[in-house]
Amino acid sequence: MSGGILRPMKLDVPARPFGGYIFDCDGTIAHTMPLHYRAWKRTLDEAGGEFPEELFYEWGGRPAAEIVVSLNARCGLTMPVDATVERKEGYFLELLHEVEPIEPVLEIARRMHGVAPLAVASGGHREIVLKTLDYLGIAGLFDAVVGYEDYERGKPAPDPFLEAARRIGVPPADCLVFEDSPTGVEAAKAAGMQYVFVPSAP
Repeated sequence: MSGGILRPMKLDVPARPFGGYIFDCDGTIAHTMPLHYRAWKRTLDEAGGEFPEELFYEWGGRPAAEIVVSLNARCGLTMPVDATVERKEGYFLELLHEVEPIEPVLEIARRMHGVAPLAVASGGHREIVLKTLDYLGIAGLFDAVVGYEDYERGKPAPDPFLEAARRIGVPPADCLVFEDSPTGVEAAKAAGMQYVFVPSAP
């Protein structure tokens, strides 16, 4: 891991303090989206299908199992869902050494650590999210980590953020969400939470 993503970034953060802060992982606190795409592309190449990069980012925040089902329908494939997700996640873990932190967002998390409870709410599998946080050395910042296994409906449903709020004991209306995808923003709105949109890394 090198020094981190230090690109200029304008974050429109509300001035008032919040009772809790909830962060998406991929593309929000960790610059992982290009790595996830490379893992998906390798998986689809082996299966004889295509996953256009534009579509990948459009589907950002959706659970991997839902993506496999949608890709099967789109490409006329019959990829087994669980095995395909496992293969893709394995390819991602091979790239984990390339993960960089998104420092402007993490700066906020570090500043609020110990001031208010913090959580991660992701559409990814909890094990993969935890390994990403551990690799970056930031797992200790967060009081709760919510992954795909922890809720019934994925983003854009509010379930991931509502579960994160429940685990940190903060009412949804007093939580601030950090998100990089339109799907995640819709989930935050559905949860009745204010949000900060994190621009995509170049």
